[in-house]
Amino acid sequence: MGLIDRLGSGPVGLDTAIFVYWIEENPFFLSQVEPLFAAIDRGRISAVTSQLTLLETLVVPLREKDLLLAERYETILSGSRGLSLLPIDLDILRAAAQIRAATSARTPDAIQLATALAAGCTALVTGDRRIPSLPRLPVVRLSST
Repeated sequence: MGLIDRLGSGPVGLDTAIFVYWIEENPFFLSQVEPLFAAIDRGRISAVTSQLTLLETLVVPLREKDLLLAERYETILSGSRGLSLLPIDLDILRAAAQIRAATSARTPDAIQLATALAAGCTALVTGDRRIPSLPRLPVVRLSST
């Protein structure tokens, strides 16, 4: 069963790493995430991510003064068809705090989970083994092989 087959029928949440793997063409994960982004672009899947993703993806390019890569991240995250960049508002922060209180999730992961829940996502896609699944939000992890 492929990645897309495991996502359910609703919108899908995307963790920051998924964008890094795709945009920077990670040789270990590109073959898994490329069909996902193709399906999003064709309108077969709708996707959401938190504004936190923009912050997290810009750090390394800005540190390395790679302004073209930083611009590419910003353009894709803020203007891609089928992808919504959702704000971190008080409701998201409260939900993230509840997730942190109930699980071992780190703050950035709790924000991604809370964002996906608020958007009605049927799954959160990540490469991070530390992000816990929640009763109403399964976490779909990329295969490491």
